[in-house]
Amino acid sequence: MTETNPNGAAPAEVLTELERGVEEVLTPKELARKLARGKPLRIKAGFDPTAPDLHVGHTVLLNKMRQFQQFGHEVIFLIGDFTGLIGDPSGRNATRPPLTPEQVQANARTYEQQVFKILDPERTRVDFNSRWFGPMPASGLIEIAARHTVARMLERDEFSKRHKAGQPIALHEFLYPLVQGYDSVALEADVELGGTDQKFNLLVGRQLQEAYGQEPQVVMTLPLLEGTDGVNKMSKSLGNYIGINESPDSMFGKVMSISDALMWRYFELLSFRPLTEIAALKEAIASGRNPRDVKLELAAEIAARFHGHEAAERAQREFLARVSERTVPTDLPPVTVLVEAAGLKLANVMKEAGLVSSTSEGYRKIGEGAVRIDGERVSDRGLILSAGADHVLQVGTRRFARVKLARKT
Repeated sequence: MTETNPNGAAPAEVLTELERGVEEVLTPKELARKLARGKPLRIKAGFDPTAPDLHVGHTVLLNKMRQFQQFGHEVIFLIGDFTGLIGDPSGRNATRPPLTPEQVQANARTYEQQVFKILDPERTRVDFNSRWFGPMPASGLIEIAARHTVARMLERDEFSKRHKAGQPIALHEFLYPLVQGYDSVALEADVELGGTDQKFNLLVGRQLQEAYGQEPQVVMTLPLLEGTDGVNKMSKSLGNYIGINESPDSMFGKVMSISDALMWRYFELLSFRPLTEIAALKEAIASGRNPRDVKLELAAEIAARFHGHEAAERAQREFLARVSERTVPTDLPPVTVLVEAAGLKLANVMKEAGLVSSTSEGYRKIGEGAVRIDGERVSDRGLILSAGADHVLQVGTRRFARVKLARKT
């Protein structure tokens, strides 16, 4: 493994890191076999330029590409400027409107600028699938379509539901997984990465590679990162996102606003720390360390990745200054609240701590923007606090409580 493992890690360690945070590998044996050949693999991930900005949810995939780079493999960041003209039906119960060529090109240019905040430009090949689909005659698309069946297409959950419900499915939507799958043929990909919602498309790539006489690619699906609300997939339309082009202060503050439970999900999927370090942080919190201190480390790491260490340190100082300026009393006696293993909703914690008279008042105060945790305003009515947390809760300008959450025995 020396050619594809410049860091000198054992093959088992390489596999452990590459499978870290991955939802599914199809198949693990094939991945191990490809890695054992000792030659750089061709790793492909496709991005449709459907929006001009990327958020940290997108970087889950980019981080995995970066890991492959670190082990010496070739990474292809494929911009689907051709597929973007079709419109991806993944996760849709209705036809997705295609973008105009002008929108696709404008978004593609911003993608190129943003991805190198994570990927090594010297080890990254940026390609566009219009390179082979643009000049392809109609007969070429017909040939690709002849290697797949309508029955297989209708196995896709979105298509199956719409077909059973009598909702229209445009023929061009059948082309999308075929076109994405053929990208793997054109690039002779060894491994393709994608979100869990892309599994069908990625498997079409395997099937088409076999149909064209190629060794099928290994498929690695990665989870869709929850947004700052801890409930929905990170999305700009839902307002629960952390954009990679946001200011250091904004990025730092948003990371600090996530729940203690969600913090570990972000550590697993966004942090570059070894798993052993993350496990040590969990043990430290279990032994009494304040979760907020650990969350500060996470916020600093993420802000530094996109803005540099100096900017991250400045954002941390300003965040702590903002917290201290809110005249939170320093002599608050701790109030212990017992919670189940699944945690307890913030409104219930507030009631147990005597900050509100009822959970309904707690929900109302959260909705009014009158509730802060460690100085940061909270807007998520469904926020759950976990055992082991130690927070200063504030309701309005006069009610404070230092709450320690302990697990019921």
